[in-house]
Amino acid sequence: MKNLGRLAGALVLALAVFVEQSGVQAAGGPQETANGFYKVLAPIESGNLLLFPVVRASGKFTSATPFITLDEGIKSGQVEVTEAGRAQGMVRQRGLIGVPPYRGDGLQPYPHHDDNYRGDEVNTLVLVNNSDKPLLLLAGEIVTGGKQDRVIAKDRIVPAGSEPIDLGVFCIEPGRWTASSSTFGASAKAPAHSFMVQPSVRERAMVAKDQQEVWNSVRGSISQMALASAPSASVAMDGGSGAGYARSMGTTSYARAMEDSSISAKVDEAAAPVMKAREQVIAQLRKEGAIGVVVAVRGEIVWADLFVDTDLLSRYWTKLVRSYAAESLTEGGSHAAPTVADAQHFLDAPSGGTETSEGDVGVYRYRELRSDGTETFLLESLLPGTNYDVHISKLKLRNAEAPIKPPRRYHPEIYR
Repeated sequence: MKNLGRLAGALVLALAVFVEQSGVQAAGGPQETANGFYKVLAPIESGNLLLFPVVRASGKFTSATPFITLDEGIKSGQVEVTEAGRAQGMVRQRGLIGVPPYRGDGLQPYPHHDDNYRGDEVNTLVLVNNSDKPLLLLAGEIVTGGKQDRVIAKDRIVPAGSEPIDLGVFCIEPGRWTASSSTFGASAKAPAHSFMVQPSVRERAMVAKDQQEVWNSVRGSISQMALASAPSASVAMDGGSGAGYARSMGTTSYARAMEDSSISAKVDEAAAPVMKAREQVIAQLRKEGAIGVVVAVRGEIVWADLFVDTDLLSRYWTKLVRSYAAESLTEGGSHAAPTVADAQHFLDAPSGGTETSEGDVGVYRYRELRSDGTETFLLESLLPGTNYDVHISKLKLRNAEAPIKPPRRYHPEIYR
C-alpha cells in the first residue's frame, strides 16, 4: 500500500509539472499543481463576512467564454421557464412527453401522469434556451413564479437553441401549490437586488439532494434573517427570540423573505463594503485577474466559488455577495479570523475521495468529489472550443458522515 501511495504521489506531481510547463488546464479542481493552481489574496472584510479573492497562479485566462446567465436570458426573453404541465405550449416537444417524473424524498405523488400527459411537478420545471449562446445555470439560483418558487439543484449548461429540457429544482416555498403566474422570472427585477439562496440552503440542495432538508433549511434561514432584521422592540417583546416578528412576515417563500424591505436592507448593510462601491471593487478584481472567492462567515471558512474567468465572476458578483451576506446574518459560533494561509489551505485541500459524475455528452460534465470534510462540485464544459472547468464550488460539509446520494440522472459513460 505504501508503494501504491508513493506511485500515486509521483503521478500527481508529474501531472502538475506537465500542466505548469504546457499551460494546459487539467479538469479536476483547485488542487491540481504542487504549488496550487489558484492563489488566495488578502480578504475584503464586511462585518461577519470575509471574502478572499482568488486568482490563477499561472496568470489570466485569455479566451472569451461564450455563456449567457439565467438572469440575462430571462430578461431578454430568450430563456423561458415554465411548469412541466404547460410544456406542450413550448416550441420543441421531444423528450417531454412520456418521461416518468422524478419524485423527491418525502414528496406526495404528483397530480397525474400517463404517456400522453404530464402534470406540474414539485421538483421539475421545463426550460428552453432560444438564444444563440449556451446558458450557464448555477445551483442556488432562484426562479420565481408558477405554483412555487424554485431553486436550481445543480450546475449545468444548456446548449444554444436547445430542445426544452427537464430542469431539476427544489421548492423553496413550502406551503404553496397554486399558480402566481404562468411563467417564471429571475430573483429580482433590479440587478442591484439580485440574489440566490445562501450557502446553507444551497448546500442542502447540492449535497443532501433532499426536498425536506431544503425546506427545513429555508424555514431556519427565514427565521434567523427575520430575527437579525427585527426592530429591537420586537425582539424584546418576544423575550429575545424575535419569533413574533418572523411570523408577521406572512410568507414561507425564501425569495419573498429576501424581498422584504427590512431583510433586504439588513443584507445590503452586511454587504455594504463590497456593494456600495461595486464598480470600483469589480474594477480592482479585474485588474488583479480574480476569478473567485473563498468565503468565511464569523471566522469560519465555509465556501468557495471559482469561475473560469473574471468576466463570469463579475456577472455573478451581486448575486453571490448578497447570498454570502445573508449567511452572515444567521446564528453560529464565532472563530478567530482566518488568514490568507488558512483560505489557501482550504482551497488546496485534496478533493479526490468519493466521486459521482453526470452530464450531457458533448455539452458538459458535472462531478461531485467528497474528501476529508469538504465537497467539491465541478462543472466542465465539453462544448467545441471550451473543454475547461466553467465553475467550481467547494464547501465545508456540515455533516461529513452523511452518505452521498447519487445525482438524479447518473450517466456512467465518459462524456468526451
